[in-house]
Amino acid sequence: MTIKYTPDHEWIKIDGNVGTVGITHHAQDALGDVVFVDLPEVGKTYAAKDAAAVVESVKAAADVYMPANGEVLEVNEALRDDPALANSDPLGAGWFFKIKLANPADLDAFMDETRYTTFAADAH
Repeated sequence: MTIKYTPDHEWIKIDGNVGTVGITHHAQDALGDVVFVDLPEVGKTYAAKDAAAVVESVKAAADVYMPANGEVLEVNEALRDDPALANSDPLGAGWFFKIKLANPADLDAFMDETRYTTFAADAH
């Protein structure tokens, strides 16, 4: 399994042609305490960079973008019930949705963890 990071502070864990998407530590840090998530509809197809979900915190609301063309296979119902998972475990139990990737190679241009860490540090 490979994890890639987007310039919009989402991560995608790639397993074959399925990607699990969430927000990064940097994103949840910037947002503060997450109080609500609006997740995409299972079965809906999105294009890369479409707003697929919304995360709301005590400070702000932000879109969660689709990292690549794909169809939503599953959403994290536990996150809907307990939005704070996006803060406490953003790279694990706080995932947002899973997608069937139209073309997994589209993710090749995204950052690996080392590049993203440098990118996020420069974003402060």
